[in-house]
Amino acid sequence: QGPINGVNKEIAILQCHGDCDPLVPLMFGSLTVEKLKSMINPANVTFRTYSGMMHSSCIEEMMDVKQFIDKHLPPVD
Repeated sequence: QGPINGVNKEIAILQCHGDCDPLVPLMFGSLTVEKLKSMINPANVTFRTYSGMMHSSCIEEMMDVKQFIDKHLPPVD
């Protein structure tokens, strides 16, 4: 665990979780996002859940990841 300083407190985080994940129950994802919100600016933490998704990914999640990257990272020339 490292210190959370002013720069780190403003980092944007996207956390995604399937509501049918048999390996990491949704409850643990919910607890994790609440812990993150207590450590950094809660307005910068986004938690998305996906109906029917197990311990995998789905098109909707990948679209959300792309949108997050496009919003928070500079374009590549």
